[in-house]
Amino acid sequence: MMLEGKVAVVTGSGGGIGREIALAMAAAGAKIVINDVGASVSGEGQSATPAEQTKGIIEQRGGTAAINTDSVAAWSSAEKIIQCALDSFGRIDIVVNNAGILRDQIFHRMTQEEWESVINVHLNGSFYVSRHAATHFRQQQSGAFVHMTSTSGLIGNFGQANYSAAKLGIAALSKSIALDMQRFNVRSNCIAPFAWSRMTGTIPAETPEQKRRVERIKAMGPEKNAPLAVFLASDAAKDVSGQIFAPRMHELFVFSHSRPIRGIHRSEGWTPESIAEYALPALKPMFQPLDRSGDVFSWDPV
Repeated sequence: MMLEGKVAVVTGSGGGIGREIALAMAAAGAKIVINDVGASVSGEGQSATPAEQTKGIIEQRGGTAAINTDSVAAWSSAEKIIQCALDSFGRIDIVVNNAGILRDQIFHRMTQEEWESVINVHLNGSFYVSRHAATHFRQQQSGAFVHMTSTSGLIGNFGQANYSAAKLGIAALSKSIALDMQRFNVRSNCIAPFAWSRMTGTIPAETPEQKRRVERIKAMGPEKNAPLAVFLASDAAKDVSGQIFAPRMHELFVFSHSRPIRGIHRSEGWTPESIAEYALPALKPMFQPLDRSGDVFSWDPV
């Protein structure tokens, strides 16, 4: 019971990874606020049914949960999500920023609406919910944030400029929270999950290569990400903050952060010509390839 006595808000927990995290945290002793608007993968529509289903499972297993259907994508409604935890259980200890939508589109065809809708849910939503929880975390001198990032942002992917930008932004947001709130004993970490869910279900599977990739992902259930989330939210991870992890089937990875990997100095300064003549040959061996998540994680999950 690693989360005994704690209260957790899990956004987007009406299904998929969010539901599995909510179930696992409830099983570990936490009281859960199930936040889900019940929208489609693209963010359309609204229904309380997914949240009610998660609540039913938690209660069948002897846990305690409350439902909130407010959107993470607006400042005032995000505040209501945290207030739901306070009204229902009297405190807030854990925030899991998992809510998300997809509006995949090749960059030169992406519309303003496709861009803003994804940024609003993923990046703005993670900030809004975290910011409202931060006031209470600061007062009680404790708290844990677990944010969902993605290898689409950390590494790259086709047709996901909006999603990739938001997910890489979440990694930077998490690091900033970890730095700013460490003096209040508040931790912030990221998970880049691997799992077959509604969102990964939109991945094309037309070519033999694409079909093989999808089959690899299908082998990874959303529940494989839950143990790491429970650990990061628990007191056992009291010294873990500002990190990025990835659970992949039975593998666990920790990601590096962007750092300089090679430098070159010229005492007289640089001109465009000298950059081309001297700097480019010196720096080019360290250039990063235009690879995608599937290129980096090219082996079957084990």
